[in-house]
Amino acid sequence: MACPICDKESDPKYRPFCSRRCADVDLGRWLKGGYAIPADEDARPYSEEPPKH
Repeated sequence: MACPICDKESDPKYRPFCSRRCADVDLGRWLKGGYAIPADEDARPYSEEPPKH
């Protein structure tokens, strides 16, 4: 399996990455929202009315 960051052969110690550096790059992308899926602003899954008690 190739490293998803740099395409080198993965290292079992850092699997699925090849090194600590690539694992840290991936973590940084997660923390900065690099893997976020853009939301459709017009799609509202919930009612805009407040809940009734």
